[in-house]
Amino acid sequence: MRHPVNVYPDLGALGGRGALLDVAGALLTIVLVASCLMLVICAAGWGLTHWAGNVRGAMRARTGVLISVGAAALAGATNTWVNYLLAVGASF
Repeated sequence: MRHPVNVYPDLGALGGRGALLDVAGALLTIVLVASCLMLVICAAGWGLTHWAGNVRGAMRARTGVLISVGAAALAGATNTWVNYLLAVGASF
């Protein structure tokens, strides 16, 4: 007969947890700001290169727009995903 094993993270045992959360929040802010700036710059470049008839430049700028949107979405969803996993882990 197997007994259930209760394994969950003990976040209180981590020394310097507050500093770690501050660093993670700062990194998340930097990533979001950088991806938004990249979005604006690439969107402007896409418009200008499309207007000028430069197909290769427009394709590269469009790729930059898609990458910046993906990076912003991934960085924004990271906090929610980690909180969800911690909640699931604590429920066992």
